[in-house]
Amino acid sequence: MTQLLPQFDPREVPVLVRDDDHHLRPAHADRMTPEGLRRLFASPPVWTPELHREQRFMNRETAHAAVLLPLVMRDCLTVILTQRTAHLSTHSGQIALPGGKVDAEDANPTAAALREAHEEIGLPADAIEVLGTLPIYTTGSAFVITPVVGLVKPDFLLQPNPYEVADVFEVPLAFLMNPAHHRRHVFEFEGVVREWYSMPYQDGASERFIWGATAGMLRNFYRLLST
Repeated sequence: MTQLLPQFDPREVPVLVRDDDHHLRPAHADRMTPEGLRRLFASPPVWTPELHREQRFMNRETAHAAVLLPLVMRDCLTVILTQRTAHLSTHSGQIALPGGKVDAEDANPTAAALREAHEEIGLPADAIEVLGTLPIYTTGSAFVITPVVGLVKPDFLLQPNPYEVADVFEVPLAFLMNPAHHRRHVFEFEGVVREWYSMPYQDGASERFIWGATAGMLRNFYRLLST
């Protein structure tokens, strides 16, 4: 496996401001509720995801993966996110949705996302109401990811796997679905220009720097909820 990008701090990469970003409005409030989401996935609108594929930056075989976009049914919906441990071989230390590779034993990507969420953070499948999936997202590290959207009962007790997960936290869905909190970055290396989103969230004294593939899938979710 060959790493084609240099080490860099994504927080220091310049933000690209585009005029067409200013007209965007937050996602529809009535869709950011359990009932609104159930109606939306039962009868989805015609919509176009903004992001499909990152420019490849790693020479490796393609791997199919699935992540869970877990929406906790609190007074206002929140999204469970994890911070990966620093020693992992890919995306170490980054903020992610719970998930991982699709195994041969998994019936489908949804089964893989539920299994991985249980293995990673101890979230039981019977606490999750699966609503549907978002379009496939292919990362620059050659993961072909199916995002699975699910509502989560709030009375869960998480047990994060310490090998994979350094921290687990929740971010209000309304924050993530407001494009005023979406920043577009541009990075050039050896003549190739790469762009991605970030959604920095101030969690008490800590900044949760959500970026890359996780921010890209959340941006697509925003596009669905704002259609």
